[in-house]
Amino acid sequence: MLRAVASSARQVREAFRASGEAGLPGLRGRPRAIVVAGMGGSGIAGDVLAAICGNGCPVPIATVRSHRLPGWVGAADLVFAVSCSGRTEETLAAATEAVRRGASLVAVGAAGSPLHDIAVQASAPFVAVEAAAGQPRATLWGLTIPLIVAAEALGLAKVGPDGYEAAAKVLEDIAHRCRPGSESFINPGKTLALELAGTVPMIWGTSPLTATVAYRLACQLNENAKYPAVHGELPEAGHNQIVALDGPLARRDVFADEESVRMRLVMVRDADEHPRVARRREVAVALAEERGVRVSEIAAEGLSPLERLATAVGLADYASVYLALGYSLDPTPVSAIEELKAEIAREF
Repeated sequence: MLRAVASSARQVREAFRASGEAGLPGLRGRPRAIVVAGMGGSGIAGDVLAAICGNGCPVPIATVRSHRLPGWVGAADLVFAVSCSGRTEETLAAATEAVRRGASLVAVGAAGSPLHDIAVQASAPFVAVEAAAGQPRATLWGLTIPLIVAAEALGLAKVGPDGYEAAAKVLEDIAHRCRPGSESFINPGKTLALELAGTVPMIWGTSPLTATVAYRLACQLNENAKYPAVHGELPEAGHNQIVALDGPLARRDVFADEESVRMRLVMVRDADEHPRVARRREVAVALAEERGVRVSEIAAEGLSPLERLATAVGLADYASVYLALGYSLDPTPVSAIEELKAEIAREF
């Protein structure tokens, strides 16, 4: 899995090139709405697309993580069907429904898969990807870049060829700083993993972009480290999740066992956060520290939304793998997911 995470920069470059070969830069017109159909590590591509397009995007972007498309989806809309394997049951159902309703379709997944067949039959663009480490979550950039390229062609995002290369270079830099041979005190991935070990992380983003990173980190901790995590976004988290700071995992008791599990607040900061949200972040951190809850910070930095996303996601991915290795766990298998799928398959 470490090798797969280290391939992130290559994924960006290869996906950008594959998107061009699939004709995505030639897309024209503006859809009424965009729907991204996908599950798990493929479905997060929709969240990333919405984060890159930003609040100023003139059309709504909805991510569907189920078999059924919303009732309003029709011929005026664009549906991205994203499945790393090209065989995900829910995504295939959504793609088939999109074609039936006359919506435009763009598909991203494995070549020669059922999803590929649907795209060919619908004369829809298809971008082939190869799963890194055999897992969708390790192929985030390969699955996401085609959507961003398409959105840019439709006038919904602004990245430019230099922007994709800049993001790739950011990911290369993170791979160097988080390399396995780097000592923990200078390796930000290992440092964050050590901070998270033995805690229940409550991960907050301070903008829609870093909220996507918070969700990504929580899912990566779940799948790579087999570890629980809670994610949220300010200012909303200040209206509910913050009360967990007064709960049993936050209280510091001088007589408590030092080895007991405690909460850790992880703040994913964005250079473009709203001033009022920035103030809420400062107050939330102070409240946590007053209660003895330790705080970690991840900074999303860069000149563009794609660069900012890359800086934070790159670090989050490495931290999740190092946490798994710290517990002597193999980060690659997802046995519980496979068992669930197998049991369901026997019933249908």
